[in-house]
Amino acid sequence: MAGLQFLNSAFSQSSLPHTDKLSNIRTANYTQIPSWVSLKSSNLSLKTPDMQHGKLENVHLVSLSRQDKLKEAHEFLLEMDRCNVPVAPQSYKHLLEACSNLRSLDFGKLIHQRLGKDPPAFLVNSVLQMYCDCGSFDDARKAFDEMGQRTLVSWVIIISAYADGGLLEDALELFLRIQDSDLKANPSIYISLLKSFVDSSCLGIGKQIHCQVIKAGYTNNVAMDTSICNMYVKCGNLESASLGFDLMQEKNAVSWTTMMVGCTQADRHEDTLEYFKRMVNEDVGLDEFVFSITLKACAALDDQKVGEQVHGLIVKLGLENEVSVGTPLVDFYVKCGDVESASQAFERISEPNDVSWSAILTGYSQIGEFEKCIKVFKSLRSQGVVLNEFIYTSIFQVCSAFADFNFGSQAHGDAIKRGLVSYLYGESAMIIMYAKCGRLDYAYQVFKSMDGPDTVAWTAMIAGCAYHGKALEALSLFREMQASGVSMNAVTFVAVFAACSHAGLVEEANRYLESMSREHGVEPTLDHYNCMIDIYSRAGLLNEALDLINSMPFEPDAMSWKVYWEDAQSTVNMSLGKLLPRSSFN
Repeated sequence: MAGLQFLNSAFSQSSLPHTDKLSNIRTANYTQIPSWVSLKSSNLSLKTPDMQHGKLENVHLVSLSRQDKLKEAHEFLLEMDRCNVPVAPQSYKHLLEACSNLRSLDFGKLIHQRLGKDPPAFLVNSVLQMYCDCGSFDDARKAFDEMGQRTLVSWVIIISAYADGGLLEDALELFLRIQDSDLKANPSIYISLLKSFVDSSCLGIGKQIHCQVIKAGYTNNVAMDTSICNMYVKCGNLESASLGFDLMQEKNAVSWTTMMVGCTQADRHEDTLEYFKRMVNEDVGLDEFVFSITLKACAALDDQKVGEQVHGLIVKLGLENEVSVGTPLVDFYVKCGDVESASQAFERISEPNDVSWSAILTGYSQIGEFEKCIKVFKSLRSQGVVLNEFIYTSIFQVCSAFADFNFGSQAHGDAIKRGLVSYLYGESAMIIMYAKCGRLDYAYQVFKSMDGPDTVAWTAMIAGCAYHGKALEALSLFREMQASGVSMNAVTFVAVFAACSHAGLVEEANRYLESMSREHGVEPTLDHYNCMIDIYSRAGLLNEALDLINSMPFEPDAMSWKVYWEDAQSTVNMSLGKLLPRSSFN
């Protein structure tokens, strides 16, 4: 047989028949395949072709599969077909695994079609795994339903895939079916289900699964117990997570970080630091993720002292040069307002990435080092460093401060080329930049191009119109914002009051002040009352302004009196202005 003759003679390249059907397969790579080396060095003798029929071909096919060389494997498979060389079940298994690795659904389906009737159970499970890995849940479910005899592995594969893919109802439906069968769900199924419970709506079913785990006797297993704690954390029940954590007989680093993440998400940053201290005291291995969470908690608490102690531990462990630790350090110091220490931490990072650069640029921007920001940005572009949306956001903020339309528009164009304008926060920064540069036309173009503008974007556009005297346009946008269902925040209403002030819309402003809390859930602050004082005073309603100063639920500050005094001086009714003691403004 041509194929067999070729492969049996492959140990002697001089005997290679150039006219063989397999000569189109590149043989130069054969010597690079470990399986061929082992075969060549073995003591097996090729006594007769029949004893070795298809063995070497299948070895080579498996080797190609293990290297994820699907194209070459497919060509070789077709050549085996032409030469009537049988394909071993294990070869199909390795081919399906390669399809899973490369997410090659089409080739995976071809392999599935070749298996014929009643293939071995391990092959059907490989097919099932391939469909799940390729994200083809319909094909996976069809293959599962058509299985003659399902093993526990079959159930684990399909339930885990549904759970990981967010198809919780399908996963639970199959879980209930396995409960009614003769099979017993193993820990892997429970862990996969627990991972899929991602918010408070899943808490009830999560508790039921927890009870099932206890009944099945799968507790006192660190992976299972950690999954239970993680489920409670994601479902927002930190108390149950904490109780489960304390009852764990064995904890690993993942168990500890699970609790730290939960505390951080719940803004319980003191508890995050307490867990970190316990980890240190119990000599638990600390990794980059632990330090990242801890530094985030220190920044949230503005606790630079503890953060510096954590920094000292990082130095002691020799992790300061690692980008995964150095970047959170930079971010921590920036958020604490210590840009000098942030800069020093940045300099020690051996290979800063785009997140590192973004953090330090944010720091420079915060302290007004705008020219330095632009210099660094230009240097990064010239070096071909990968830039992210946060770097551009910082540059847009710098251009806002400078009112530098030319450089800002260039940065905008550069961001478009890099595909970084689809991020809401960056687009909002662009709107603010163009508005501060007085280019409301550009700001409006960015705003209209957004797919579902958020609160920040709407507020930026309203504020831009308000502060450039386009009060009616600002209020029209505010009404559109209300109709769109996007929530307002305190800054939104400051912009609205600014528009009302410019347009002299006293009654409308008063209605907004009264409806803030009732209709929009935004509690008025002193800033909002000062805006209202300014609106009354600009309209010459000084008595109403003074009444508001005396009746508002805040003590008037210097700004309250400043806006009143300035407007009082510009009115005909100077007598009220003279009644105010000048000491109020000192």
